[in-house]
Amino acid sequence: MKFPRLLPVVAAAISFFAVASLRAGEADAKPAHPAVTVSGGVDAPRFEFSAETSYLLSIAGNPNSYEIPSEFLTARVRWGVNDNDESFFRGYNQIYGLFMGEGFVRGIENRYFGISLGLRHVFVRPNSRFQFYTSAGVGLGWIDSQQPIFQGQGQDFTFNVLSAGGLEYRVNDRFKIELGIQYQHLSNAGQTDPNPSLNLLGPQVGATFSF
Repeated sequence: MKFPRLLPVVAAAISFFAVASLRAGEADAKPAHPAVTVSGGVDAPRFEFSAETSYLLSIAGNPNSYEIPSEFLTARVRWGVNDNDESFFRGYNQIYGLFMGEGFVRGIENRYFGISLGLRHVFVRPNSRFQFYTSAGVGLGWIDSQQPIFQGQGQDFTFNVLSAGGLEYRVNDRFKIELGIQYQHLSNAGQTDPNPSLNLLGPQVGATFSF
């Protein structure tokens, strides 16, 4: 799969977050509270730091069966709050940056390191400690590419597309745990021929600290 084919998907994800931000109106102008309130209002954290682990399996686009444990270290900054109780987008938006490291259990290559920037929306329901999230981002990284004859990646420099969704539980004002699903696409955007790319999907667990 060529990297440009995923541009409409990325554009749709960015449009989704833009709509959510516009619906937030002027709510983000309110004074920020350091703690997250469970009952009433949306007191979204201004900063978050998260550590997440995924176990990804190849699903399409490459004849080899890959199994890839992945580690993500993510920093997030709040960007817009929607406290309208009648809105589907009630919650808050975030901009995130992350570093990822992957050691392949099964596959042609052995390791991948990358960075990614993206957008995230957290859906907050009144009087509930549970909240859903969805995110999407793009980035770049380096893989120890192997010979193309084995359908390995054609070069070390590689782009990535990430998308995730799941459920968070607010243990207290500062700490959350999450369970979700992670999609990852790796491709060199057609800089080599062939460009077998990787499409990966798997479960993800994580812990988040709010500031």
